[in-house]
Amino acid sequence: MPDANIPFALPFIGDEEKEAALRALGSGWLTTGKEAAAFESEFAAFLGSPPAAPVRAFAVNSATSGLHLSLEACGAGPGDTVLLPSFTFASDAEVVRYLGADPVFIDIGPGTFHLDLGALEAALDRLSRGLPAYPGGPAGRPAAVIPVHYGGLPCGMGPVLELARHYGARVVEDAAHSFPSLLPDGNFAGTLGDAGVFSFYATKTITTGEGGMVVTRDPEIAARVKVMRLHGIDRDVWNRYTDRGASWYYEVVEPGYKYNLPDILAAIGRAQLKRAWELLAMRRAIAARYDEAFRDSPRVIIPPTGAADARHLYPVRLRGGSPAIGRDAFIERLKEKGIGVSVHFIPLHIMPYYQKRYGLAPEQFPESLRAFRELISLPIWPGMTDSQVERVIGAVGSIGA
Repeated sequence: MPDANIPFALPFIGDEEKEAALRALGSGWLTTGKEAAAFESEFAAFLGSPPAAPVRAFAVNSATSGLHLSLEACGAGPGDTVLLPSFTFASDAEVVRYLGADPVFIDIGPGTFHLDLGALEAALDRLSRGLPAYPGGPAGRPAAVIPVHYGGLPCGMGPVLELARHYGARVVEDAAHSFPSLLPDGNFAGTLGDAGVFSFYATKTITTGEGGMVVTRDPEIAARVKVMRLHGIDRDVWNRYTDRGASWYYEVVEPGYKYNLPDILAAIGRAQLKRAWELLAMRRAIAARYDEAFRDSPRVIIPPTGAADARHLYPVRLRGGSPAIGRDAFIERLKEKGIGVSVHFIPLHIMPYYQKRYGLAPEQFPESLRAFRELISLPIWPGMTDSQVERVIGAVGSIGA
């Protein structure tokens, strides 16, 4: 219907996904089993597995649990610090607190939405010398850095890896937005650090509704994630219950978690994975039309992009002083026109918990605060029609005219 609202996001679900879910339902096995194992194998193969350092993939029930498992496997714990951008989702910092460590927020670079390398280096240097990351901030061994590939655009991993290695920190990539982001060197975003975490949440570039994947080339991290993912038990339930020659006996070797992905969701993920390039092409086609329409706009600034951009988000920034309307009012006007939008992200350093616990001021990370105040994420999802895209373009162009 031409007058229907355009949602901010909508999953692209076809007959293949429906058939996959029915296949899992009809198998007699609904929890983690052969579908999840196949999804892991196919995902690792998609990312590429050079013989010298094969990628291992572990399906989990969310990217949040994947981040938790990855940091735990990297040895982060009480008394440690983990460095991450303030301009990110809550998961990156909350998993640090799960482990009793402290998040050290780093500002983003001007106009980049990625970690400011100078600020990252300064914080690592202070922490390595036993000093707080910044005056009044947390102190402790820098256990890890979490670079975030914001909106689908990978951040420059080379300098991040170099800094982390120099100061003895591990690197866990938040690749929740960036599948499949194929870099010029032939690697995918999410495969360059000690571990990488992808999200299959309902709005993501491929989806299982809820879910995620941890990938790593490190055999020790792989072994730790595998055992901690399901109660710290030394054997998979699928093998114990379905292998006629297997023993029923198992041992709890660590106090693990309940982070496994059920087969029904894994089956949907397998179908989505097969069309990953198709879904990416749809997103990029929409983004290209937005780029063309807004490139010379007096109202909004288009987002930075590159050849590896997965185009999970299309965040535009309002130009300073034009139009004569604030970001929140701009959003309300779009909603009145039936356009669903969102904001990515509200910086974590202005969230009440972190602000109070660490005594943070909103202006302490000015680029993160500025981005938050100026950004609007426009609809971009596979299956958007030409008329829907034109409606979004027209609505943005009409506000403040």
